[in-house]
Amino acid sequence: MSYEIGMKALRLEFAERVAHTEYCSNYSLVRKVTGLDPTKDEKAWKAFYDAWHFDLLWLTNDGPVGWEKRGRVTDMGHGEFLEGGIDKRETFYCPFEDIEQVLEFDAVEEYGLPDFDELVDYYENWHRSVQSAYPNQVCPGGYYKTLVSGAIQAFGWEMLLLAAADRKRFDKVLESFFELSLHHYRAWAKTTIKVFICHDDMVWTQGPFMHPDFYRASIFPRYKRLWEVLHEAGKIVLFCSDGNWTEFVDDIAAAGADGFIFEPLVPLEYVVERYGRTHIIVGSKVDCRTLTFGTKEQIKAEVDETLGLAKNCPGFIFAVGNHIPSNVPVENALFYFDYLSQNWWR
Repeated sequence: MSYEIGMKALRLEFAERVAHTEYCSNYSLVRKVTGLDPTKDEKAWKAFYDAWHFDLLWLTNDGPVGWEKRGRVTDMGHGEFLEGGIDKRETFYCPFEDIEQVLEFDAVEEYGLPDFDELVDYYENWHRSVQSAYPNQVCPGGYYKTLVSGAIQAFGWEMLLLAAADRKRFDKVLESFFELSLHHYRAWAKTTIKVFICHDDMVWTQGPFMHPDFYRASIFPRYKRLWEVLHEAGKIVLFCSDGNWTEFVDDIAAAGADGFIFEPLVPLEYVVERYGRTHIIVGSKVDCRTLTFGTKEQIKAEVDETLGLAKNCPGFIFAVGNHIPSNVPVENALFYFDYLSQNWWR
């Protein structure tokens, strides 16, 4: 039933309950729910997705060969996030010596365009493999490093921000990332996916880090062109970005997104009021900080507030929008899901 509930939400059809997904890296929670160790047994994730009634998985794939094997990228290191800090990396390396090198950068020239037919085959085979492994969930296609996220990986934050001060020349750099993304979007459009996640972390927690006019002149029109390729192929497009992009929700809708994936930093009330009947909404008012530090009453309140809005939205997919990371106490996460699953019926 989960797959069908997910598809109903994506088609803006009411199902018997509010659809559900999560972004979870809490291995202790997975062990508790399934009795399996996700670090050792691949079956653990399928068992967890099924036990927690995931209807949609969050998936992206940028192609068979990473950029770091094809050209210059910046290593910004990584903070401790996963259990035991296994992902912590204190290295830092930037291959760009000055801003001029960044402003002269061409992503297509640097990373190349994979053979188109081979890329289509790669994406199709990957999608079929994933959908076969998780038949009870809708498995989308997707691309992670669309424009801004691509520039972040290539240049790192410092070089990116310095280069973005020269809007005219930085726009040309973004055009090269667009051309690279377009090649991959066209390949994805040839596959049998039903839904596509366009990921691009274009803002910070505090909001835009470039002038809003630049987003509207140089970023959103390119999103529109990318999404047109997918829409022409009959694909549903979900836009996903971390951070606070409240002031851009209407721009993203106008550019053609069929749905939004966002953190609790974006006010749910506004999105529901404007787009609750016409768009897919993936998120909630439930904050991972509440799951980590809050009381059960506070968790209940955030679930209740969300469901009060969600039950009137056919395309609502409930999720803790800013992740269930490893530091969330297992008992709090279990309480959250138990309470949600008792009350998500329409």
